[in-house]
Amino acid sequence: MTTTPLTRYDRGMLRLMNDRRGRPLYATAARRRLVVAAHLLLTAAIGGLMAHAHLAEGEPVWALVVTVVLLLPWAVATGAINAATRGLLELRERALDERQSAERARVQARAHRAMTLLLAAGAVVLLAVGAAGGDAPTAYAAPVLIAVLAVHWLMPLWVAGLTAQDEPAEDDGPAA
Repeated sequence: MTTTPLTRYDRGMLRLMNDRRGRPLYATAARRRLVVAAHLLLTAAIGGLMAHAHLAEGEPVWALVVTVVLLLPWAVATGAINAATRGLLELRERALDERQSAERARVQARAHRAMTLLLAAGAVVLLAVGAAGGDAPTAYAAPVLIAVLAVHWLMPLWVAGLTAQDEPAEDDGPAA
């Protein structure tokens, strides 16, 4: 930890991110991968519904209602990933030790590389669609940009959840 004292907010977030009550959701690597996959699918579903609401003619109230309903499991999955990584991406730097700071840097670098590849692929697809149609696909520009922003924002969380290590087993009794 750094020499800067932790604020009340830092201590509260540290306590929240180290709360072990949800541990059964992310205790093993397979469960963490499942939670990350569910989070990814929920994010895609919410994004798709929001894009539909943006592009649909008329009043797609059902899409907004389903989006709001999906936000609860999305928030639970987000919390599970944050708890599995012990708040690696949510805590302030001063609340992390040296190992956690190094892990945060590794996760962010890996997420940055993955996001760069996704952005390049997205640009190629948009240019190819524009070339095939004779003009740029302007109707889809706003939803695509919002989707890219959402993925850019969530990629470090997904990478951290996928690369989190299992915790060592707790000793139940005194050593023999």
